[in-house]
Amino acid sequence: MSAPVPALVSTGWLAERLGRPGLVVVDGSTYLPGSGRNAAAEYAAGHLPGAIFLDIEATSDQRSPLPHMLPGPEAFAARMAALGIGDDDHVVVYDGSGVNLSAPRVWWMVRTMGHDRVSVLDGGSGKWRREGRPLESGLVGRPGAVFTPRARAGQVRDLPAMRALLESGAEQIVDMRSAGRFAGTEPEPRPGLRGGHIPGSRNLPFNELVSADGTVLPVEALRARIAAPGILPDHPVVATCGSGVSACALIHALHLLGRDDVALYDGAWTEWAGREDTPVATGADR
Repeated sequence: MSAPVPALVSTGWLAERLGRPGLVVVDGSTYLPGSGRNAAAEYAAGHLPGAIFLDIEATSDQRSPLPHMLPGPEAFAARMAALGIGDDDHVVVYDGSGVNLSAPRVWWMVRTMGHDRVSVLDGGSGKWRREGRPLESGLVGRPGAVFTPRARAGQVRDLPAMRALLESGAEQIVDMRSAGRFAGTEPEPRPGLRGGHIPGSRNLPFNELVSADGTVLPVEALRARIAAPGILPDHPVVATCGSGVSACALIHALHLLGRDDVALYDGAWTEWAGREDTPVATGADR
């Protein structure tokens, strides 16, 4: 059995191990609509040596009208195998956001499919670049591999489950969008969505889980930041956001704190606010 790997690794840790057999570095960058950034083009222009590019939208349920929904186990496994990620590989994923926007989403998908040998690069490619570490351009491919999915139950909440939570309160709903989007005072980046939040949810913007240099807050500061909006340490959590990406930053952070009683509402605000039969609250308070 392979030894466990840390859920978060430093740039120094990775620099010492680049090129080792069984280590797969993944650029999992994606950006909000309207950001003006093209993750694939940025990857081709410059990425960590040997890193492959994982397109989150392409690694999604292609049958769903919602953005980048988690695919089924077989489809996910086929995608990983085609990318050259195998059962015994240690995957280290980063993004270029500077605020840990999408790397945790890739980490979550891989773990949800039963592959625990996956880590997030602390500080992402921004910290790597600031340290003057090497980059390369162009595309990187790997030989095909065998990826065996072992999907974990209970990792995702769907719309009926979220409706039930409004009545039961069995899990805390934590919305990782910005305070303005949560309150309904800022426009949504996707057209046609109402502003506001799911009634009863707490707000914790995902970018507040990192320091100024883009690295994850130290453990005690992270614990305090998560507790600040009233998130209880002994009550299960459902994380949500705009489209199921940035919410994974909370799932990753809680894992670092030893908590795995967390699920993702994958349809997120895009699904909830895109309907006419779901209640929406506005304002900063619950």
